[in-house]
Amino acid sequence: MSPGGAGAGRITGAACLGMLAVGANGTAIMAALPTMRGDLGLGRAELEWAVNAYLLASAACIILGGKAADRTGARLVAVAGLLLFALASGVIAAADGAVSLLAGRTLQGLGAAFAVPGSLAAVSAAAAAERRSAAIGAWAGALLLGFSLGPLIGGVLTHALGWRALFGANALALLVAAGGLASAGRLALPPRASLLHGFDGAGFLWLAGGMVATIFALRGLGEARHAPLGLVAPLLLAGASLALFARAERARADPLVDLRLLARPDFLRPAGTGAVAMFCILPLLLYFNLDAQDPRGLGLGPIGAGLALLPLSAGLFGLALLGPRLAERLGPRRLIGGAMLLIVAACAGLAAASAARSLPGLGLGLLLIGAGLALPYAVAPRLALAALPAGQAGQSSGLINACTFLGGSLGITLGGLAYGLAGLPGVLAVLAGAALLGFGLARTLPGPARAPAAPTALAGTGRSP
Repeated sequence: MSPGGAGAGRITGAACLGMLAVGANGTAIMAALPTMRGDLGLGRAELEWAVNAYLLASAACIILGGKAADRTGARLVAVAGLLLFALASGVIAAADGAVSLLAGRTLQGLGAAFAVPGSLAAVSAAAAAERRSAAIGAWAGALLLGFSLGPLIGGVLTHALGWRALFGANALALLVAAGGLASAGRLALPPRASLLHGFDGAGFLWLAGGMVATIFALRGLGEARHAPLGLVAPLLLAGASLALFARAERARADPLVDLRLLARPDFLRPAGTGAVAMFCILPLLLYFNLDAQDPRGLGLGPIGAGLALLPLSAGLFGLALLGPRLAERLGPRRLIGGAMLLIVAACAGLAAASAARSLPGLGLGLLLIGAGLALPYAVAPRLALAALPAGQAGQSSGLINACTFLGGSLGITLGGLAYGLAGLPGVLAVLAGAALLGFGLARTLPGPARAPAAPTALAGTGRSP
């Protein structure tokens, strides 16, 4: 299909619908998990893995998804990813226990790893040059809108129709989006040999193994005094896996990850700042919902918890749209540094409001945290991509996505340890500590003169150029 052809509008519309569904799924499940815990008999560890399975599968495969879009065709990869995500949503809707739930969430993560870069590349390729920036902006806006409204959508559907209907509706929207993309033109299947040609299987396995082992090691921190092997064994496994991954990548001419990118501070620092933002967002959504729907907490239902999170959604969505303009005016260093300090202060205020059971105080604290998180969420990926040559944009965007997903997974795990020890105030203390780390990273970012002006698309549960 030539850029700007008759199917360009259909591709953009279908991709936006698909990303709206993917973004909403990433946060809607947070509102449904307290109800799912009772229906499926889930423990706290299984609740965390219901989020981490998705994040780790996405983190491990997102780079592969971007390469597949380049090699086999963006629209084909996007359709395959959306269909896999829809199938996974159906598996979750029919789940009868933890095993089927976690299998479905892992498949959802795999689907997202292909749907996100594939759909963005399809939109970029289909749009005419003068419309490309607007089309990418619509794609990014749909994903961010779904991510922001997910808690309310999840709460309403869980209360009105049950949590299974939430995943059924998600599957239906994804099928419609996949159909729209598929019908926009002929889908040419690549030769079978090209699908696996040059695939870095060893690097992929070592990277995935290292990520999973790291999460198990962090989970072992809570029982390290009584069961030290639960910490030491996965920690050693993680170290060995990541060392073998580095060795495998250095030996390949076309590695899964170009390790030289990780040696570039102008790339690594903003990528780390974006990971800090996702580290804070996801555990706040999960553990606030658990606390809000606990009879010993706020005692709200799914709708009430979703409504309580609307200030967070408003701050996140509103400031994310303004973030790039503010960065050009103030510079990333001051903007993101100030945002991180705002998060620290808002976490303290939110903890006080939670202890007092003050709904206005909770609303104000969530609004400020959302505003603070939106700025690094919107600006950091642009900085990381602007630091590299255009020829490395595909791989670097995949690496930014992987860092973001991994940051969210680390946040869920460490937040779970804090929630078990001290409830929501403990989680907020962890988030404040992460924001202080983010402030330190922000001090190394460029000032106004070096801020990139080129627009870069953002993903709600991942980012791609």
